[in-house]
Amino acid sequence: MSTQDKMLKIIFMGSPDFACPSLQALINGPHEIVHVLTQPPRAAGRGMAEKKTPIAELALAHDISVSWPTDLSSQDEIDRLGAYDADLFVVVAYGLILPKAILDLPKLGCVNGHASLLPRWRGAAPIQRAIAAGDKVTGTAAMMMEEGLDTGPVIHQAETEIGANDTAAILHDRLAEMTAKTLGEAISMLADGTANPVPQSQEGITYAVKIHKSEARLDLSHQAKDLTCQIHALSPFPGCFIETKSGKRVKFLQSRLQAGTHDAPIGTYLGSRAKQQDEAEEAIMIACGNGSILAITSLQPAGKKPMPASDFLRGRQLLEGHDLAGQL
Repeated sequence: MSTQDKMLKIIFMGSPDFACPSLQALINGPHEIVHVLTQPPRAAGRGMAEKKTPIAELALAHDISVSWPTDLSSQDEIDRLGAYDADLFVVVAYGLILPKAILDLPKLGCVNGHASLLPRWRGAAPIQRAIAAGDKVTGTAAMMMEEGLDTGPVIHQAETEIGANDTAAILHDRLAEMTAKTLGEAISMLADGTANPVPQSQEGITYAVKIHKSEARLDLSHQAKDLTCQIHALSPFPGCFIETKSGKRVKFLQSRLQAGTHDAPIGTYLGSRAKQQDEAEEAIMIACGNGSILAITSLQPAGKKPMPASDFLRGRQLLEGHDLAGQL
């Protein structure tokens, strides 16, 4: 942060864990967080007690005022937020659409931290969709907000590779930290007047629609590389699964594409030990579509906690050459 930077009055809007590194970075920085907006508390857990969002908990722990309106379009809410006389609104995974009257309130506008390299994967689930599509690279973008869905000009962005073992959970945590850094740099540019937002390209636009639980069922007739993308995109939630013969669901949480081919029926258990020295990790090998082999390295049996495949195999006698679902 330059000594010439102006200290800004900021209203922060966010809700889940993903937004917490961004709020924490702002709390630790030179600007003033005058208020935080988040989603309302919701019933959770066995007792169904109301639970505040992670952002609400973080803000209250730092004595920052918090509100959770369910509608931002009322004049009362517009007047209430306007009274803070904020320079900037910072938005990360908030969960409510900001109407134009709200977008127009802060002097410098509204900046959003989004977990993709825009215009690819606008919308609700950019992390999962990037993995599911087999993207090799993703990132985070800080953009100025406008009325369209993630359509605003980009101030700053950063890239990261999607590794072969990256699940949605792993990538979520990495991008959360990257978003905090990217936003911080963009806010610094806005504060010192050097920001130069660049309009998004009209080519390469994709939309990351919300994940539905129906996407979690695995079809082993698909190729292993596609199944690995599906498994990693939905890990840990909702968790991809196959059904056993008794109707129970076994979730597969991490996998890899195994070298080699097979001529066995789809769903056949092919053993647990890879022949390649660089793939010595014990895994559950499954016959999949087009002769491909899927190696499951982490799973969650029904009613149990997630575990490495090696731990699961120590407690099970699986027969090679037989249908896997019939043995689980």
